[in-house]
Amino acid sequence: MCARYSLTSPPEAVRTFFDAPGVDEFPPRYNIAPSQPVLIARNDVGGVLELQLVRWGLIPSWAKDPSTLRSPLINARAETAAEKPAFRGALRHRRCLIPATGFYEWSGKRTARQPHLIRLKDHELFALGGLWESWLGADGSEIETMAILTTGSNADMRRLHDRMPVVIDPGNFERWLDCRSGTAEGIRDLLRPVADDRMTITTVNPRLNDPRAEGPDLQEPASSGLLL
Repeated sequence: MCARYSLTSPPEAVRTFFDAPGVDEFPPRYNIAPSQPVLIARNDVGGVLELQLVRWGLIPSWAKDPSTLRSPLINARAETAAEKPAFRGALRHRRCLIPATGFYEWSGKRTARQPHLIRLKDHELFALGGLWESWLGADGSEIETMAILTTGSNADMRRLHDRMPVVIDPGNFERWLDCRSGTAEGIRDLLRPVADDRMTITTVNPRLNDPRAEGPDLQEPASSGLLL
């Protein structure tokens, strides 16, 4: 799964990475948590890529009251998203990319959880595959939300968890975001784990366990240091 990630690259680097027309200023974020506003890349109605803030935790468009959802839909399983009512429409029509510089996974007992930072060896900035949705309230209010797609872990991640987020390589951005066909058939091959030996895993500051914590010290290696 993916329950926390970071985006510490400057706005201009993110804009260049996606070849986007522009992006609003934002600070580095070392501890992005569910329910917070997050940046996504998606195609607008004219097919032009845009960078937009939405909320992490997908609300299905058919939900009558978001407060009645049993738990936030922060992840969507790539293997079943096409069949799940909450995700199947978005997989066909509303795919997005989530810029990230790392994501986190935990080990240890619930009472002593140890966070680990996972990054790509060959890219400081990369993109997670995601789905976005728009929910319209009876009063006319609109909430845009997203979920991160996950798949089975590669060999690097398996020591920590059996799931990991889907990572979309830059060469596949255009194909991933192009939803004009109204199907998911053309992108199923992208719903796979990162190739083995492309990631580093670093044991980091346990203060990251607090979703309110922020700052570069959260990514400082803990005493056990680099795992991979």
